Amino acid sequence: MSDASTELERLRAAIAASGDVVYDWDLPSDEFSWLGNVTDAFQISGLHQVSSGELFHQRIHPEDLANRLDQISSLYQGQSEFECEFRVRDANGEQRWFHDRGVAEMGPAGKPVRLRGTMRAINQRKDEHERTQYLASYDELTGHFNKTRLREALDQALYYGSRYKVVGAYLVIGIDNINMVNQAFGYEVADAVIVALGHRLDRCLRACDVIGRLGGDRFGVVLSNCPSSELPVAAEKILEVARNTEVDTPAGPIHVTVSIGAASFPESAMTASDAMTKADIALQNAKRDGRNTWSAYCYSEEQREGHRKNMVIAEQVKQALRDDRLVLSYQPIVSSDTHAPVVHECLLRMIQPDGEIVAAGMFMPVVEELGLIRLIDRRVLDLAINVMMENPTARLAINVSGLTAGDKTWLRHIVGLLRNEREIAERLIVEITETAGLEDVEECARFVSTLRKLGCKVALDDFGAGYTSFRHLKILSVDMVKIDGAFVRDLVQNPANMIFIRSLLDLARNFNLEIVAECVETMEQAQMLKEEGVKLLQGWAFGKPELELPWDGTEEKLPEPEPLQIEHQPVRLIAG
Repeated sequence: MSDASTELERLRAAIAASGDVVYDWDLPSDEFSWLGNVTDAFQISGLHQVSSGELFHQRIHPEDLANRLDQISSLYQGQSEFECEFRVRDANGEQRWFHDRGVAEMGPAGKPVRLRGTMRAINQRKDEHERTQYLASYDELTGHFNKTRLREALDQALYYGSRYKVVGAYLVIGIDNINMVNQAFGYEVADAVIVALGHRLDRCLRACDVIGRLGGDRFGVVLSNCPSSELPVAAEKILEVARNTEVDTPAGPIHVTVSIGAASFPESAMTASDAMTKADIALQNAKRDGRNTWSAYCYSEEQREGHRKNMVIAEQVKQALRDDRLVLSYQPIVSSDTHAPVVHECLLRMIQPDGEIVAAGMFMPVVEELGLIRLIDRRVLDLAINVMMENPTARLAINVSGLTAGDKTWLRHIVGLLRNEREIAERLIVEITETAGLEDVEECARFVSTLRKLGCKVALDDFGAGYTSFRHLKILSVDMVKIDGAFVRDLVQNPANMIFIRSLLDLARNFNLEIVAECVETMEQAQMLKEEGVKLLQGWAFGKPELELPWDGTEEKLPEPEPLQIEHQPVRLIAG
């Protein structure tokens, strides 16, 4: 075999291995010559179907053909290379995406006489791009707007209403007791209920109304041109549609009800954030009224007075920020075997000018309501990292709010602080609440991934307080879960709580997660939890939050989760 033949065979093998196809297009004769596995690439029966430019162009999608012809025309204007993407119809009528990059051979008159190039199948890249674009706007489970797009629609409705004096309303719709469905039948059935409710909302609302999924078991609805007098009609219609039709699920028909919170605009809210917050408040009122009902946000004189008090508290917090009077206290998280501390959770305290120490619970709700939480979370992060830099044995856990879990500025800040401080990052645990993690699972997953790449561990706090499933834990990829204290406080008096705790432990162990039990107040509770296999405990039984630095260099290491053989069966969860 000659050297030229050997080289050609090597070229054919390389092209075949890459999956690309190479072409040589003689323009005067319109003949195509191909190199590579053309029939497999285009999914056609033979080369005769693409043997000329005319035949090949007949297979290109009409929407893409014009662009390709424009690229070829540019060669007659002196350009020597071209690049484009287009869809080609295969033998089954399906469209397959290709990237084409070619170069022209010019004739004596300076016009192209031959094109040579490479075509590469890019279906997978296009699918991934389209999926990314889709998830940027839509909820993966229901197909409705996600929280970001819903907020944009609400902003637009508020702007339109303000400009043209049109009133409207924003609704938050929560499925009642979805956690019981999940516990009894598994997350697939709970998901089926959520999808079914979304379909019912599509059918019972107007075409001009906007529906989105906020996360978990909640939907948001923007009602445009809806006066307050018509709001009860819309809310009752949704309630009736939900409760009067059973949902077909893999476990059989299930009846569900919903609770609704509403905020009218511009009467009760002038911004999207304000409308969402007030509708959430109204939803909680509806749930307290027994569920299967609706409530509208009403700004009473009592609430007005409360708002004024909140503004005073907010100003005190801002002044404390300026004066460096926000400090950390430290509560130990201990080994259930030895009761020795393995890490300390940072809890914020505010020192008043007169020396009084104010617990976070007295001002954090106001901070969150008035939009100061990002500033507070950033200060806590800075304080914790400074402490760990000065104390090489310190291992700390800090809490971040749901807003911070989606705040790119906070994320950039921690990356800047810890990018070159792997040893410190590995001693830091960042806690996010379970409900925050479920608000926007995809966004929260990106947040978790960034922190873990730095070396930090991430914990899911208040585990069991929301609707969590295998799917959520798989997407979030956290390192640790902290069992909600509500299940621990009455553990001795109410043994039924142990049923829920065991379900939570089963779910966590299936993902090989470290487990912390919060709010352990007695040694009897501690012993019961230890016997169930809980390795880490936190609560007043082992220490209250203290301002003094607690490290003496004797802290134990975090226990490694025990590897388990996972049974392939659903864990039915979750109590909330």
